[in-house]
Amino acid sequence: MAMANVTHSWPPTFFLQGIPGLEAYHMWLSVPVSCIYVVIIAGNCTILLVVATEPALHRPMCYFLCMLAAIDLAASTSALPKMLCIFWFQGGEIQAVACLAQMFFIHALCMMESAVLLGMALDRYVAICFPLRYSSFFSSSLVAKMAVAGIVRGTLLMAPCPFLIRRLSYCRTNVIRHTYCEHMAVVKLACGDTSINRTYGLSVALIVIGGDLLCIGLSYFFIVRAVLRLSSREARHKAFGTCGSHLCVILISYSPALFSFFTHRFGHSVAPHIHILLANLYLLFPPMLNPIVYGVRTKEIRERLVQWYLGLQTLQVTDASGYRLR
Repeated sequence: MAMANVTHSWPPTFFLQGIPGLEAYHMWLSVPVSCIYVVIIAGNCTILLVVATEPALHRPMCYFLCMLAAIDLAASTSALPKMLCIFWFQGGEIQAVACLAQMFFIHALCMMESAVLLGMALDRYVAICFPLRYSSFFSSSLVAKMAVAGIVRGTLLMAPCPFLIRRLSYCRTNVIRHTYCEHMAVVKLACGDTSINRTYGLSVALIVIGGDLLCIGLSYFFIVRAVLRLSSREARHKAFGTCGSHLCVILISYSPALFSFFTHRFGHSVAPHIHILLANLYLLFPPMLNPIVYGVRTKEIRERLVQWYLGLQTLQVTDASGYRLR
């Protein structure tokens, strides 16, 4: 299973330990994780279905929301099934190639999600600061180009990492103290010089998280300045209300990501199980809460869901009474 020492430079398999120190509670932890995964699938698929079937939602902000839902589904599916195997069956063994693939997809998808959040911030900036130009500027073709740019950026920035890791020597252990193949968790297993890997990982994080957060911050600075210039209190309240959902999603998405990033590099005194639990929140909470936040705060989505619910209730009552709908 796990090897204490390996004599070759590249192990054929790795072993995901799960949450160090909490192995006895893995079965209990699987209950909320599996429930969250069900909510992630149901919530994000619902958002995709509602936007696809409601013509009133065929607009740029909802296209970004669909991208966010698709990325959340893909990122959570890249990690959660294996995580549940660890919790249920102690099935932590993973092929080295599969580990690199999982690492690539999780981190690349997270970079794509950051690009979508940046696109949403730009959408709100143009809608509030230049409302008369919004329809002509934010077209469907521009949204598609931004989506392609986000995919290309995430893919290109993450592509070197598997090759940089593959060149390292692993002479200590193949046990990864994590629930999934996280980049720095794999790098720390190497016994050679990992300065290139660490520098590249830090540079990519600064480019993606730092650059996107800086642009999002600038967008909201101009948004706040434009809103405060409005004379009507009702208009200011409505303008801030349109940004509320996006701000909630930003806090939900970036908070655990930043904590995990700084803990890996500077938080040596943080207990491993605390770090890994909070790192897993990045794969659990944003995909679960994003559709809930937008489902509650977006009027058209909320009304569509209410219509579906009322229609289902009507159908159930009709079936129970023995009549058929015409």
